[in-house]
Amino acid sequence: MDNQAKQCGCPDGKVRNREGKCVMPEVTFSSFVLSLNTSALYHLGEIGDPESGRKVVDLDLAKNAIDTLALLKEKTRGNLSNDESELLTRVVYELKMRFVQSSQNC
Repeated sequence: MDNQAKQCGCPDGKVRNREGKCVMPEVTFSSFVLSLNTSALYHLGEIGDPESGRKVVDLDLAKNAIDTLALLKEKTRGNLSNDESELLTRVVYELKMRFVQSSQNC
């Protein structure tokens, strides 16, 4: 992003609200799940550090994020909308598959 776009937009991680003020986005169940997904992908080395672009693999931290999502799936069973349940199921499955693949590469 160039400097002019940065000056007109919000800082990383923030969005404009209805009044045009830069704020943190609303926390929803889906955004929480996707945040944990991003964390797991980062620790699997699939997403680079936003500042440096450097990719690091830490399977223990990746497993922790995946286990947290699996626990969340178990503890929220029957209390989620269909979309939330499908998102969580898909994210946990995909991350477990990526974890197995990454574990075999080490």
